[in-house]
Formats: sequence, C-alpha cells, structure tokens
Amino acid sequence: MKWLLKLEGLAVLMVGLYGFYYTDYSWWLFAALLLTPDIGALGYLINNRLGAMTYNFFHHLLVAIAVLAIGKFLKNDITFMYGWIMIAHIGMDRIFGYGLKYPDAFKSTHLDKL
Repeated sequence: MKWLLKLEGLAVLMVGLYGFYYTDYSWWLFAALLLTPDIGALGYLINNRLGAMTYNFFHHLLVAIAVLAIGKFLKNDITFMYGWIMIAHIGMDRIFGYGLKYPDAFKSTHLDKL
C-alpha cells in the first residue's frame, strides 16, 4: 500500500509541475518557493494541536485548489502560480511519507507513523 500512496504523491507532484510550466514564471521562482508551505509547521512552536492545524492547512489539496481558483477568478497570476507550487509541494511531501498531521505528534500522520 505504501508504494501506491507514494505513486499517488508522484502523480500530484507531476500535476503541480505541469501546471506551473504553463504559468510562464521562471523555474528559479518555483525552486525558491517550493518549501514555503512548510511555514505551517511553525505552529508546532506553540503546541502539537496548533501545529497540526496550521501544518494541515498549508498541506491540504483542497486549500491548494482554492488558491488556484481564487487566482484564476481574480486574474491574479501570482496567486494562481502559487497554487501550482502548493500542489507540487504536497505531492513531494506525500512521496516522502509526510501526510496530514494528527494533533498528538508531528510524526503521527494520516499515511503512517514517521
């Protein structure tokens, strides 16, 4: 089952890369912003519950799709571009086994215990 979930993560990463390709933004910008969704982990500095909430917010595909939709609707290219980066980041995390977090510990995810 783990390899199937990693394959799914790879597919999500590829969709994010494909979408970013058509934004006409530079790949150096992609590289510079790829890890920015991890800012959600800062909530762990306060406690596990808040950390899980903030981490999950920045790592949920529905949020990334909402960012894409908002960018498209408002004709805001930067927001639209960042939605693709979020999707790519989420896929990359899933490949490495980082899933959405449970509030008990950072290593307790919906995919497995890290």
